[in-house]
Amino acid sequence: MKSYFVAFLLLASSTSLAGAAGQKVDVVLNEGCMCCHGWISHMQAAGYEVNATELDYDAITARKKQLGIPEDAASCHTALVGGYAIEGHVPAALVDRLLTEKPDAVGLAAPGMPLGSPGMGADADAQPYDVLLIGKDGSTKVFATVQPDRG
Repeated sequence: MKSYFVAFLLLASSTSLAGAAGQKVDVVLNEGCMCCHGWISHMQAAGYEVNATELDYDAITARKKQLGIPEDAASCHTALVGGYAIEGHVPAALVDRLLTEKPDAVGLAAPGMPLGSPGMGADADAQPYDVLLIGKDGSTKVFATVQPDRG
């Protein structure tokens, strides 16, 4: 039984790194936003190469609109990876899954700034949150429900 568990852990970690290997992430974020830098660190730890550009609110809002991110799915930063938009504090494992499954979609969003999400720190009051798949028509549906780390 123990060897099956170890094999699962090795497979899970190699799958995550395989999804990230060689993937570049271009992210725009609000000037001085520390939680955005926390998400960037999370993505780098998962093996992604991140290029970050700080912009003012209006420039980021225009970028979100250009990419097809609905207002109700917005968060504090917007990234592009593998042709997909990643809005907000989406965990790297879900970005890996997106890049593996390759759905016909705009990308993923973690609307708002959920407590306990990557970059938002562990919080005893954190609640599960949904990561949404954004359709090319602007529709959204739940891609995954994340159980935050309560520290």
